[in-house]
Amino acid sequence: MTGKNVKAAKASKPYRAADYLQTEADVTAYLQAALEEGDARVITIALRDVAGASGGVGELARKTGLSRETLYRTLSPRGNPRLDTLATLLRAFHLRLTVVPVDEAA
Repeated sequence: MTGKNVKAAKASKPYRAADYLQTEADVTAYLQAALEEGDARVITIALRDVAGASGGVGELARKTGLSRETLYRTLSPRGNPRLDTLATLLRAFHLRLTVVPVDEAA
């Protein structure tokens, strides 16, 4: 011991992206970045985060007409949303898929 008073560290809590997705612009930018990543697992995680920020799976089920079971399976770590399911989920967040040219210089 050095004889110095040492303060106990504050308990940390896990990072939750849903805590920072407070506006439609936040959600749009977050999902856009996930889609640009091109990894289906990243997209699934981002959709799960947005669902959490938007009232949870129950609320998302109500908005989409999809069952909670379907949503839990689709948004699970092993989930792989079909294109029609992805479009339905995005519509619930007031978004849609679009196609844009890839910048060749990037």
